[in-house]
Amino acid sequence: MFKLAHISDIHLGPLPSLSLRELASKRITGFINWHRNRRSHMAGDTLNTLMDAIDRIDLDHLAITGDMVNLASSREIETVTAWLQDAGEPRNISVIPGNHDAYVPGAYEKATKAWYPYMRGEDAPAVWDEDFHCYPYMRVRGNVAIIGCSTALATPPFAASGYFGRRQARETVNLLRAAGEAGLFRVVMIHHPPIRGATPTHKRMIGIRRFGATISAGGAELVLHGHTHLNTVYSLRGQKMPVPVVGIASASQGPGGSKPPAGFNLFSISGSPGNWKLLRERFELNEIGRGVHLAETTRFLA
Repeated sequence: MFKLAHISDIHLGPLPSLSLRELASKRITGFINWHRNRRSHMAGDTLNTLMDAIDRIDLDHLAITGDMVNLASSREIETVTAWLQDAGEPRNISVIPGNHDAYVPGAYEKATKAWYPYMRGEDAPAVWDEDFHCYPYMRVRGNVAIIGCSTALATPPFAASGYFGRRQARETVNLLRAAGEAGLFRVVMIHHPPIRGATPTHKRMIGIRRFGATISAGGAELVLHGHTHLNTVYSLRGQKMPVPVVGIASASQGPGGSKPPAGFNLFSISGSPGNWKLLRERFELNEIGRGVHLAETTRFLA
């Protein structure tokens, strides 16, 4: 039995002080949005409460599907680096970037360099190289292959779209096929939901059809995403049966907001190729925000 936890959209706070130079960009819109809409519900000990609950599980791996920061300032990236080091060793945590991690030009590269130990694939260079394409990457843990993709890119103000391109699609298909031939359970991580209509147009993933074809051609058993701050279950066409596509609420969303409270998915993976079994248990912050409870149970591939 392999136990995999999934959290997303940490948006680690509080928001640090920013210089006028840092605010003279798209960050000004995010700065205003944070103070108007997010600060009251995305602060406090919510993330710590989730992580304490996860720490009490006999976990094999933790998957984090992006949006680690808010405005991608250098100080935020440094703070997340320290948080990751406290959360666990790189071999036990896999991270992909979200649109907030690439909020302005240059942020994507800074974040990837800083968090590279948690994004480094099996065959990747030991030290980050700016000329090396980090994504997709594959990490094998037990009988599970974790494949991290990126849709993160800098966008204009009031846009939060993502992009899944041809190169990444070709390489992802190759990784999926190799993992399938090795008899591994394949988990694909991506930030934007690869489902039409799951987000407003300005927040959509460009390349949804390409990603769907990638999953169908390469094969997969599970897709994890974030971005919407919602608890959702969709599916994509697989090679033999539908592939579950599962989203989760923001890991920093306190109770009482317009979006669901913070939570995490716990996946129990068992079986063997052709007979995989997958149990999803969704844990959610309780009404007073001081603990979590089991909110939903779903069985897949049984």
